[in-house]
Amino acid sequence: MKKLVTGLMLSLAAAGMSFSAMAADMSDMLPKYEYKLKSSFEVAGRQGVAANEDFIFVSGSKSIFKYDKQGKLMAKNLKPFKGYPLEANHIGDIDVVGDDLYISAEFFVDGAGKDIQIAVHDAKTLKFKRSFAFDPASGQREVAALAVDRIKNTAWMCSWVGGESGRYIYEYDLTTGKYLRKVHMQPVPQYCQGMLANDGDVFLTADDGIADDNAADNMYRVNVTDQAYASVVQEKKFTEVKQNGEIEGLTIDPTTGEMMVLFNRGKRVVLGMPKGHYPRYDREIHEVYVYERIAN
Repeated sequence: MKKLVTGLMLSLAAAGMSFSAMAADMSDMLPKYEYKLKSSFEVAGRQGVAANEDFIFVSGSKSIFKYDKQGKLMAKNLKPFKGYPLEANHIGDIDVVGDDLYISAEFFVDGAGKDIQIAVHDAKTLKFKRSFAFDPASGQREVAALAVDRIKNTAWMCSWVGGESGRYIYEYDLTTGKYLRKVHMQPVPQYCQGMLANDGDVFLTADDGIADDNAADNMYRVNVTDQAYASVVQEKKFTEVKQNGEIEGLTIDPTTGEMMVLFNRGKRVVLGMPKGHYPRYDREIHEVYVYERIAN
């Protein structure tokens, strides 16, 4: 009888451990936060957004803008590629750490990028400081965004171009510029636009909604580990925007913990190419939406 009771207790303990492990695994497949919209403000750039303790930075395809925390324009660089060692004509999403503003840059032509590079600008002056090129052996064919992992001092990049290039996120050492690895996303988000590394998580925005059908874009969380693959979770669907268009970059304000997401509306864009404007619009509007994050 004593052996039977002991065996039953061990079985229950094992079952409890299994249920705990299962619950932990399930939590990895659920959104990590709820997002409450607090405000929005218009900006000049349409590509990326980043924030440090004092300022908000916004990138256009060929420009960089600097705002104070009230949304007032403080500085701009309309010739950001001056001094680049490799020719560039396009900037994607950006990030900032201290006084270093990290730019994802490339020469984009015929639906693909070449001469991909991570350029570092001075966050005070917006002027170019240094850069390092990507490794062609990675298989990356375009760069839509980059994000700095402040814990590991590495940078992640993602590709808007689909196919093999768009299946992965790519990691580089920020000290040496050395290519480290690529991680296969499972499943693969479509048309990645923005990127954020925060507290060990990687978040991606994807222009996977269809504006003509009033379908919203999404944000995904990539559960990165030391493995060569990572599960992908739908973190949020942006149903509250004023009009569905193109989602772009995202960032966290380090002073408030709020998430900022850049959206474009008004211009009809098909496969990355402008095709006129939607009714009631004579220009494209770029807005940063500010969200409070509430942990689940």
